[in-house]
Amino acid sequence: MNKKVFGKKLSRSRPAREALFATLAKAMIMNGKMVTTRAKAKAVVGDLEKMVTMAKKGDIAARRRALSALDNQREAAEVLFQKVGKAFSARQSGFTRIISLPRRVGDNAQMVRMEWTEVVEYGSKEVAKKAEKKSEKESGESKKVKKEEVKIAKTVKKTKKEIKK
Repeated sequence: MNKKVFGKKLSRSRPAREALFATLAKAMIMNGKMVTTRAKAKAVVGDLEKMVTMAKKGDIAARRRALSALDNQREAAEVLFQKVGKAFSARQSGFTRIISLPRRVGDNAQMVRMEWTEVVEYGSKEVAKKAEKKSEKESGESKKVKKEEVKIAKTVKKTKKEIKK
């Protein structure tokens, strides 16, 4: 008789399941979206909702509980409290959405994309990469130009070596 059974086992032991949930939560917090199976997404959505609620509180006890749930991954906790918590300051619940995708080819598992319901502004890494790409396109630099610069630099080094001899 199964009384007071909560959650999904997902064919894993307790430590493996906790590690899986921490990894899935970190992936969602750091990237804003992830593709996984429906069972895993439904199993981790409750933990994510609780973490966002803790991030909205922002006190030290909430920060420690979130760190515990994320296996002491500080960068994920910082993103959770600084960016995700602020993005959902006006919302009380319903922080995630699950969108169905086609089934996986190998084992026919139902796949889903899990994402935040609000737009979360992520850090400078993405912005810097996008800015670099735009500047490269606008300035007209291409791979050929870069290769030519490398060739020129190599020839300069060779000539310097020959001069020293």
